[in-house]
Amino acid sequence: VQLQASGGGFVQAGGSLRLSCAASGMYYSIVAMAWYRQAPGKQRELVATISSGGITNYVDNVKGRFSISRDNAKSAVYLQMNSLKLEDTAVYYCNMQYMGPGALYGVWGQGTLVTVSS
Repeated sequence: VQLQASGGGFVQAGGSLRLSCAASGMYYSIVAMAWYRQAPGKQRELVATISSGGITNYVDNVKGRFSISRDNAKSAVYLQMNSLKLEDTAVYYCNMQYMGPGALYGVWGQGTLVTVSS
């Protein structure tokens, strides 16, 4: 199973970006999908999650600005980022937890860079 992320880029503070991540390969079912980010010199942190049933959760500092969604038919997850701030600058990674042969598996996308400028 592989994840392909896209949609990063340069944006001015206050602007918007939409990240996409699509899964390919063989799996039984998707359990949850999530977006993480890693800013320069910092640890990777969880940004948002969405369960198979569509329940979403966000880290406090993106609530009201970011929105995670998914398209089950396309095995894709999206992150709509509005009112971007300088501190949102990071490499964003998508993550998927899925059921495979006999176990729960996790896979990471390759990361997409988001740079917010003043």
